[in-house]
Amino acid sequence: MANLKELRSRITSVSSTMQITSAMKLVSAAKLSKAQDAITAMRPYSEKLTELLQSLSASLDADSGSPFAEQREVKKVLIVAISSNRGLAGAFNTNIVKGARAVAASKYSDKNVEILTLGKKANDVLSKTYTVAENNNSIFEDLKYDTVAAIAENIMQSFLDGKYDEISIVYNQFVNAATQDVITEQFLPIEKFETDENVTLDYIFEPEKEQIVKDLIPKSLKMQLFKAMSDSLASEHGARMTAMHKATDNATELRDALKLSYNKARQAAITNEILEIVGGAEALNN
Repeated sequence: MANLKELRSRITSVSSTMQITSAMKLVSAAKLSKAQDAITAMRPYSEKLTELLQSLSASLDADSGSPFAEQREVKKVLIVAISSNRGLAGAFNTNIVKGARAVAASKYSDKNVEILTLGKKANDVLSKTYTVAENNNSIFEDLKYDTVAAIAENIMQSFLDGKYDEISIVYNQFVNAATQDVITEQFLPIEKFETDENVTLDYIFEPEKEQIVKDLIPKSLKMQLFKAMSDSLASEHGARMTAMHKATDNATELRDALKLSYNKARQAAITNEILEIVGGAEALNN
């Protein structure tokens, strides 16, 4: 059994760690509330906009469609992996690395794959086995639509220039504070929505459908990436809050166990001292 000094030192160390993890949990909880409100408000708009544009694209002739919907022979692929800059978030970043690797190994096993990493943690791991076309860590310092839109524009331009034939996004979708689902979405080319032939869209379009699609598709793609980034940010705070909650609970259990061991060791030491005193007193009396 460890001596009393070692136990006191360990109790102090564990208590300090518990204070840190508890503080990190509170910080993540505060950030999660704001991020959760943002993604909850954004998600319905983004999904409806995507559905509308897919329906419009499906109703257009092949020659009048958007260049972002052009289907080409897939030779070179870009995977956008969205992680975080910091750890201590459980399996949050590990799941993104696994998800990107799974997509590259299954869907694009015979293709030339490059990675665009948004977040330091994914870049640190994926850069060892894949070609990283670009890495952006500063995006999370102040996540705004304008900064994400600039990244989306570069990705869209690389598709138009023929640098990549298909682009996919891998990110953590926020479900709740304890649950995040790894999602893989095709970013480009835009997937057409299969409409029911018996259902007709009885709408009056102003301007023409072709012009609506041409103007709104770039905005929809920017919104799609911004939604993925916002989902990932909310997921990160939720994962870190959960991880720090578990770490605090574990530290509390360990501290209580150490205190129990300390009290037992202290009681044993006091008992030994009493026995020594009694033994010495009896020796003097004899």
